[in-house]
Amino acid sequence: MPTYDYRCETNGRIIEVSHRMSEQLSTWGELCTRASVPTGDTPAEAPVQRLATGGNLVSSLGSGSAPTPACGTGGCCPTGVCGLN
Repeated sequence: MPTYDYRCETNGRIIEVSHRMSEQLSTWGELCTRASVPTGDTPAEAPVQRLATGGNLVSSLGSGSAPTPACGTGGCCPTGVCGLN
């Protein structure tokens, strides 16, 4: 499942959570519940925004296979292994 960073507009905290791509968290309470952290002094209805971080997807590779760099020519990054297509 992909991971996403969310920022609370009220307290400025950033929390990383995993959820389906089709889901969107919109309040501090939803975010804290998903991340299993206490809401603290911040109201549960405080708005949060998903940050544009690209997300991370954890997947398992087949036995004996290795990831192939997406930028084999190094066109999008200096090392050629940035993972972007």
